[in-house]
Amino acid sequence: MSKIEQNHAIQRLYKARLSRATRPYLARGAGVDRCQQCMLVRHYCICAHRTAHKTHAAFMLLMYDDEVLKPSNTGRLIADCIADTYAFIWSRTEPDPEMLALLSHPDYQPFVVFPSQYTTPERVVSVPTVGVSGKRPLLIIIDGTWREAKKIFRKSPWLDRFPVLSIQPQALSRYQVRDAHGENQLATAEVAAEALIANQEQMAAAYLNQWFDVFSERYMAGKRQKALPERDALSLLLHRQDQCDTHENADG
Repeated sequence: MSKIEQNHAIQRLYKARLSRATRPYLARGAGVDRCQQCMLVRHYCICAHRTAHKTHAAFMLLMYDDEVLKPSNTGRLIADCIADTYAFIWSRTEPDPEMLALLSHPDYQPFVVFPSQYTTPERVVSVPTVGVSGKRPLLIIIDGTWREAKKIFRKSPWLDRFPVLSIQPQALSRYQVRDAHGENQLATAEVAAEALIANQEQMAAAYLNQWFDVFSERYMAGKRQKALPERDALSLLLHRQDQCDTHENADG
């Protein structure tokens, strides 16, 4: 675990998307003074506490056009926490050449993380097993509204050759920033955490879930202009990290 680089995949994609915008993107709360890295109200910024985990699985976020611009997006939390995270803007007619190259990279076995009812049974797996090849799972997360995500899944023929990792959430979403429409919908970061659990990477999943709680709590506090609770999610996360460090030092 180490401090993450200042500009990870989502932040680079955000800047690239802004640079080609023909007019300002006016999301809800567009007039709020936000940190341009974590997108939280500036005095709730959490950038100093980001840490990157090395995991066996890597992530690819396939994002609908304006999703990366939304302050409420939780896909960036994956890049905050998982060192090997890639991100691309989806295009039906002009898929990113770098994305296509990554999907064919010999080190990776891609899996599309999506509900099983939207594909054929023979594509569905519950564990991202890569067999004896030794390839790393590349977990493809489609990031957008539910309507957008289904469109991306249906209209991306370059994904059709890959198995579909279907996860079964153990609980309802904890995300209150956006309304979810559909069955058992999770926020993007919650989906990634479930995929890590399926890959037997519980520690990284737990950290991502905790980081998600930190973001959600601070986003809502900024939105409602309310103070954080005395034992806020960040304090709990830092306390757990201190305990883990103490145990690791004692074991060493």
